[in-house]
Amino acid sequence: MVCPVSISRKDRLRQLLKNPRIWRAGTRPDSPCHTLPTGFPGLDRVLAGGWPTGVLTELLVDTYGVGELEVLMPALGLLGNGRNKEQPGTGQWIAWVSPPYIPYAPALNRHGVNIARLLLLHSQSHQDALWAMEQSVQSGVCAAVLGWTPAADEGALRRLQLAAEEQNCWVVVFRPARCRHQRSPAALRIHLQAGQPGRIDLGIFKNYGGRPHTVELKRSGTKPNAQAVH
Repeated sequence: MVCPVSISRKDRLRQLLKNPRIWRAGTRPDSPCHTLPTGFPGLDRVLAGGWPTGVLTELLVDTYGVGELEVLMPALGLLGNGRNKEQPGTGQWIAWVSPPYIPYAPALNRHGVNIARLLLLHSQSHQDALWAMEQSVQSGVCAAVLGWTPAADEGALRRLQLAAEEQNCWVVVFRPARCRHQRSPAALRIHLQAGQPGRIDLGIFKNYGGRPHTVELKRSGTKPNAQAVH
């Protein structure tokens, strides 16, 4: 004989597990978030369509300047010319918070990014950078928010994740590779490294319920491509 109380608890558990905020290893959420095509077919396949919007993405690097912006440029170009159907870029801003270098305007133009719609924000501390990112997302006028910070506490990242979800914004935070073993609410976490000459290696170790992968990308100057290694 089955106890009615046990059935009720099971039903509540099933409902709880349907919440898209709960990450379950080896499974995909019932209602996937919108995505932006990455410009690399192999990477799109691994990410189930492209860069996820409405969630927090972390790119962890050993050192800045290894090609992390090249990986994002095709998607930023889509936002800049409004060709993405799910997330129109017309009239929306792209915020850069505390970048380590001044964005190179000619390179952005080549990828179709409208530099007239860029917001460049500088901060005095990593707390200020995280606050500026959160405010930029919550403003509702940004199609994408990119931020660089050497440190971040879990609470600040969780607020950023909730803001991204509320505004369906593409939010990317760049952090040092040493942060890889720290807890994070980010739905997508990638360790990005310089690979063989002309290549970039993406170690995807958290993927919104997907399995870990290593993806190898060709750098600028070669035909866009991506190969999932494992």
